[in-house]
Amino acid sequence: MNASAKPILVVDDDPAMRVALTESLKLMGYATQTAISGEDALARINEKPVAAILTDMKMSGMSGIDLFHNVNKRNPKIPVIIMSAHGTIDTAVSAMKLGVLDYLVKPFSQERLSEVIKKSSSPAAPLLIPRDSERRSSASQKLNDRVILTKDPGMLKLLKMAEVVASSDATIFIEGESGTGKELLARFVHEHSPRAHRPFIAINCAAVPENLLESELFGYEKGAFTGAITRKPGKFELAHTGTILLDEVSEMHIALQAKLLRVLQEKEVDSVGGREPISLDIRVIATTNRPILKEVTAGRFREDLYYRLNVFPLHIPPLRDRIADIPILAEYFVKKVADRNNREAQMISHAALSSLMARGWRGNVREMENIMERATLIAQNEVILPEHLDVTGGVTASVGARHAVPLQGENSEDSITDTTTSNGYEDRGTTTGLPSKSIPSGCTLWEVERNLILGTLAKMDGNRTHAAKSLGISIRTLRNKLKEYRSEIIPEAVDEEACNVY
Repeated sequence: MNASAKPILVVDDDPAMRVALTESLKLMGYATQTAISGEDALARINEKPVAAILTDMKMSGMSGIDLFHNVNKRNPKIPVIIMSAHGTIDTAVSAMKLGVLDYLVKPFSQERLSEVIKKSSSPAAPLLIPRDSERRSSASQKLNDRVILTKDPGMLKLLKMAEVVASSDATIFIEGESGTGKELLARFVHEHSPRAHRPFIAINCAAVPENLLESELFGYEKGAFTGAITRKPGKFELAHTGTILLDEVSEMHIALQAKLLRVLQEKEVDSVGGREPISLDIRVIATTNRPILKEVTAGRFREDLYYRLNVFPLHIPPLRDRIADIPILAEYFVKKVADRNNREAQMISHAALSSLMARGWRGNVREMENIMERATLIAQNEVILPEHLDVTGGVTASVGARHAVPLQGENSEDSITDTTTSNGYEDRGTTTGLPSKSIPSGCTLWEVERNLILGTLAKMDGNRTHAAKSLGISIRTLRNKLKEYRSEIIPEAVDEEACNVY
């Protein structure tokens, strides 16, 4: 046992339970401290820092939820675990929506206790992979824009694969939704390759007008066309001996794809107006945010080019499938904003983290960066709370809500469109933003009403008075609706006024 480690505070008004939990935790190697009530626990926290709090739900005086709110106001980083002999799935979900780390239903096994305590006190260390220049020099301690931050098992496996293939010259095809970090992964490959000290040239095929993309890629000679007063090397030529990234290559016109195929096959490029081909020694990485095989089937992407590019495929999972990364990314972006503005980084409340983990993240990591920067500025120097995460007042899409339609008033039935395909990729001709108020397509009116009421109640952190006011209905109507849904958001033992803070 590490004597200098912060203790786990066990809070229970039952002396036998306190002794049993203390002994179990000591056997696991944890230092412990006990409190006989919520009030006693708050006093002990003021005296000595704790690693986590393990508290009973129903106690004389302050309840477990009351204690959680008081702790959360003082130090949102202290994880709180609630125990109850009368727990249900609904009360457990309700407590965790409020920001409680976990909910244990008595009696529970020592294995279950160990699992929860490990989650609170020994989080897996995230993998922070710096740029190559930072591996060579530690002169700057500031955060930067080109790191891969993850502790997700799938992402860690992907990075190991990327590091293995980086040592070769194999062409890599990276698939993933917009905002997942495809260019970041491409740079990771380059910086772990023998070409690391050579050029890395990126071009976004979707951002360059179709009539200019050929000359941007392959270059042009002086006098090749009106306005070509000097020779200009293309991106391929500039990337010679290094790596070229063809970002969003699926946006390239079918005619230009044929010329790209020849470059990949022959390892040489013909500039516009040029007489002799230019030999190339390059590594090619391509990316797409579309389901590329569907593009091939639809005739929008050449099959032979697909096979030429898809020598070593890498797929980046969307953020909604990397739940473990959400807290560390959120903290990273808060620190990044603080670093840029030369101030201390704010803390993120458990309730705010719970809100972040319930989002659909259609914009992935890029969306999170924008949200956390906005939240940091809105919260100023205070703790970041759920209300700082959403200034639009919209209902956030839940995890897995892949098909969303805008609520556009009386004529909305004429404008329903799916904005993504079933696997989460963007489809051609669709909008890219998530509406501020959205519902899953195909829902019944009853389901829409239920989702809106429960979503608003969760957004108000369980406060029925505020939720009813926001919905424009009476508190009695809200209670009747909750009875109808048989899904009480606030456990019976919780005082509604105690839920007003978060």
